[in-house]
Amino acid sequence: MKYRMYIKATMLLALLAGASCDYLDKAPDDQLTMEMVFRDKTRTEDWLAGIYSAIPDPYWEKPGVKNYDMYADDYLVNFGWGAYSWDGVSKLAGNWNSETAWIGDYWGNLPTRIRSAYIFIDNVRANAEQGVTQEEVNLMKAECQFLIAYYYYLLVNTYGAIPLQTWLSSFDASEEELFIGQTPYDGVIDWIDAELVDAASKLPAYYTENRKYGRATSVMCYAVRARMLLFAASPLVNGNQRPEYVNYVNNEGEKIFDSEYKSEKWKRAADACKELIDLAESNGHALYIERNADGTIDPFLSYSNMSYIEFTQGNKEILFARPFDCGYGEHNRHASPYGSSGNGGLGVSQSLVDAFFMKNGLPPILGYNTDGSPIINGESYYSETGFSAADDVRKTKWIEAQGADRNNDDNPVTNAGTFNMYCDREPRFYASVLFNNAYYRISSRRVNFFLNGADNNGTHDSPESGYLLRKRVHPNVDVRNGTMPYRPGILYRLGEAYLNYAEALNECEPSNPDILTYLNKIRERAGIPIYGGSGNDAITAPVEQDAMREAIHRERRVEMNCEFAVRFDDIRRWDKVEELLKGDVWGMNRYGKDNDAFYVRTKCTPKAFSWKNNWFPIHQNQIDKNPNLRQLPGWSGE
Repeated sequence: MKYRMYIKATMLLALLAGASCDYLDKAPDDQLTMEMVFRDKTRTEDWLAGIYSAIPDPYWEKPGVKNYDMYADDYLVNFGWGAYSWDGVSKLAGNWNSETAWIGDYWGNLPTRIRSAYIFIDNVRANAEQGVTQEEVNLMKAECQFLIAYYYYLLVNTYGAIPLQTWLSSFDASEEELFIGQTPYDGVIDWIDAELVDAASKLPAYYTENRKYGRATSVMCYAVRARMLLFAASPLVNGNQRPEYVNYVNNEGEKIFDSEYKSEKWKRAADACKELIDLAESNGHALYIERNADGTIDPFLSYSNMSYIEFTQGNKEILFARPFDCGYGEHNRHASPYGSSGNGGLGVSQSLVDAFFMKNGLPPILGYNTDGSPIINGESYYSETGFSAADDVRKTKWIEAQGADRNNDDNPVTNAGTFNMYCDREPRFYASVLFNNAYYRISSRRVNFFLNGADNNGTHDSPESGYLLRKRVHPNVDVRNGTMPYRPGILYRLGEAYLNYAEALNECEPSNPDILTYLNKIRERAGIPIYGGSGNDAITAPVEQDAMREAIHRERRVEMNCEFAVRFDDIRRWDKVEELLKGDVWGMNRYGKDNDAFYVRTKCTPKAFSWKNNWFPIHQNQIDKNPNLRQLPGWSGE
């Protein structure tokens, strides 16, 4: 990795200082080039923007749905897209080895930005003539410190075993210094942890200037730190006894992963999550909530608009968002129905549909039989037969069902004739999933996923599972007329922090009342009964640690569904890749031409991941260049 950080330095100068600057061709001296960059305010700011530019796109390509999120079990893209540069489809089918390119390419891209950040820290200086104060210089250096730590977090979170370079190498450094091996996982985590805490001490919790939205803050530092330490406390890297991991060593013979379980890692994660929550809330962050006229929470609008409302418009749930435009245009097109000019194949799995609660707060499905059929929770009033006889009217101004009116306090959320599987479900379900015969307001019609229907032409531009994604697709998106409303590229929000805290606390202090407090904050905003509540809808709170763990995991699946990196990272850190991402995938029957044929649980294209996919492989060309690198377990010799 280090060699990647120095051989591209000249290229970096051209990229980050601006292609119009031709001084690189005129000045062979590298230091002269630095002088020209850092004595000019605009070039300095361009350089800093270039460092920021590797922050992931949480919607589409780098790495987004196409190259990261689609690996998890929430999304189910049409596998026909494999012929249209969707190499993730091939990877899910098992066609991934150490010589296969990954478009996300953190290993190749992030070290370049890290080196650029170190160069920036060494060369930026106050410039009174151009209004660059020492205070601003110190702030920009702290931003770079955050970005270095954040990019290293992305690297270690993806590959597990990485070389950790904490200095800037010179071009004439020795081969021994340049070609370093991998640092044990816990050592990388400890270093990033310390850097994030230190950077946070130098950064503001928020900026008063809108133009600085998305720039590094202390809240962002603590958000990355909390998520990282939760991963580091989880079964994949905390006590994993898989022989391949136990025996995996670096070039110095040091174990990369500590196979001894340490409960204090969960305590460390819980403390980090609580520190984040306290810092965020003390600086005005809160769950995004919209209310009905009577003051009650409107869970439909709250959960839906949480993805669309900007921070400057009052969405203080956002803790960390990409500061640049994201690929939500392509995201919109691929999730929009074919009959409304969309690509119509970005869907979700039946297992995600099953995960959402009923409106009474109970899970409809308790598990699956060996043949894949569901074990239905008889207490939930869930049914997979028949169709509704009347509209389901709820207290909300959500207007996506036919006959709804934003001027009314009570509106239908499903219409008569809806398959009962989709009736009486919780609000988050309707904000997340576009199911067959649902009303599609922007086109004033019902979607038709029957074979040869308006939205299923039998090609790659149709939903493989019989569902399309609705979450994070703005309700006013109109592909046919080119309407693509802006929405923020959220990387971390307060709702996740609450769930992270509850999970970590349950592992280290299962009797702590904060577990239920923060779990119930999520359920309350979602408009479903809380655990331990009172009245007719009261739900008994889980008592045993295992039962609470299951409840937290289910809530995470629902609340954080189809949000960048969360579900795939959860599956990995719980060491459940082989359990959840290998074998049968289910949906409705996309080849059905009528109700009887379509509404049948049907196997879709299976997935073929295995335990080795807990980590991404280091590309073989990197192994060939640096003899001190050791390939990740399961990926060698392929």
